[in-house]
Amino acid sequence: MADQPFRQRLELRSHPIGLRSSLLENMSPMKLCVPGDRLCSTDDCMPGTGVYLRHGYIYSSLAGYVLRKNEGEELPVISVVRETEAQLLPDVGAIVTCKVTSINPRFAKVHILYVGSTPLKDRFRGTIRKEDVRATEKDRVETYKSFRPGDIVLAKVISLGDVQSNYLLTTAENELGVVVAHSEAGAQMVPISWCEMQCPRTHAKEFRKVARVQPEYLQA
Repeated sequence: MADQPFRQRLELRSHPIGLRSSLLENMSPMKLCVPGDRLCSTDDCMPGTGVYLRHGYIYSSLAGYVLRKNEGEELPVISVVRETEAQLLPDVGAIVTCKVTSINPRFAKVHILYVGSTPLKDRFRGTIRKEDVRATEKDRVETYKSFRPGDIVLAKVISLGDVQSNYLLTTAENELGVVVAHSEAGAQMVPISWCEMQCPRTHAKEFRKVARVQPEYLQA
């Protein structure tokens, strides 16, 4: 049975505005630009689409949003896209919602679905390493006791990743971790502690790295 302080904290799910604000303030907005804006030096980025080079600098040739992406080169690629083509991209410090696709003893693989509360058009892959699951007793973390395939997880981006767009994520904060999980019986489980969830049908308990508060907008 859940302890009383934990139950009280779970009641915060009906009042998610404060939490949602704290999550969204970490979301990095894309910079707007107009034709002729100087974006950066060629020492800092490589030119992509919607830009041109002049005297060692990269300038915008469109009115739109500035996007930087690591495409496996030494320098990130900078592009400008029109508003209709733009989408929010995961950035360092952003809070993301992801779905666990596979686990092994060293890490969990995920697909990133949302940045803040904004859905992504493209699929981005992410990794939660064993050492990034929680802030304490890292050497005792067991991946299969933290996540299972199909779990919906709230995480934070700590690295922009490599050529496979494989972002590194962390759940090593109280507010981060599993927010939706289903039992073997197919029921959505209820958190009963910071490390366990319970099936309401069978009452079987399963280990998870549970997020402290589940935002209401994730309860679909």
